[in-house]
Amino acid sequence: MIKVIIIEDEKPSARRLNRMLNEINIEAEAMLHSVTESVKWFKNNNHPDLILLDIQLSDGLSFEIFEQIRVNSAIIFTTAYDEYALKAFKLNSIDYLLKPIDEDELKIAIDKFKTNQPKPQNLQIDIDQIKKLLVNPLDKNYKKRFTIKVGQHIRMVETDDIECFYSENKATYLFSLDNKNYLIDYSLEDLEVKLNPTKFFRVNRKFYVHIEAIKDIISYTNSRLQIKLNHFNALDIIVSRERVKDFKNWLG
Repeated sequence: MIKVIIIEDEKPSARRLNRMLNEINIEAEAMLHSVTESVKWFKNNNHPDLILLDIQLSDGLSFEIFEQIRVNSAIIFTTAYDEYALKAFKLNSIDYLLKPIDEDELKIAIDKFKTNQPKPQNLQIDIDQIKKLLVNPLDKNYKKRFTIKVGQHIRMVETDDIECFYSENKATYLFSLDNKNYLIDYSLEDLEVKLNPTKFFRVNRKFYVHIEAIKDIISYTNSRLQIKLNHFNALDIIVSRERVKDFKNWLG
């Protein structure tokens, strides 16, 4: 049995993640919620085989843990930094799960770890590269426009003229300021590395919204939020509970 710990500052999210681990017969050895608590734990306990690690903790970035302690464990990041950090995760063979965590994706990541059993690497090298991308997200060239096929015609839609992207019936659409929906060839996962994260936010597994398109934000059931956009009203847009904190931080 592999030894796993969870480092996540949102206690409900940590408990939910542990419940998902229980479904695949894994019990987290510990659930830690801050940099300070994590450093203390690592100093007094044998290091686990695997860490499920959030990037943003209550008292700082989780990278600060590794600046104080050399941790000999494999890591799966559970992150909301789904646009500009993915490249670094891939390059360094560090797995990642985007919030809100999907049960099937968690199982696949755990199975991948069990199969490969990666040897501990020099985490400091990996962390330095990821931090550079997190600090300099605007160095990336994000998509400025989307090319849409409308019948026999090709139309270009500027990214700033898009209120939201959404998935429905296994297809992906954009909704533009001219109150029209357009089918696009990208999945929401494809859009993660194409949209500027200062302008677009993935509020749940089905929606990306543009910050300037938000008309109203309403408290919703189970600590969630409902978003009203300026024009789009075909479907309810709900910020999942796991993303509420990151959404509020994104709003500034």
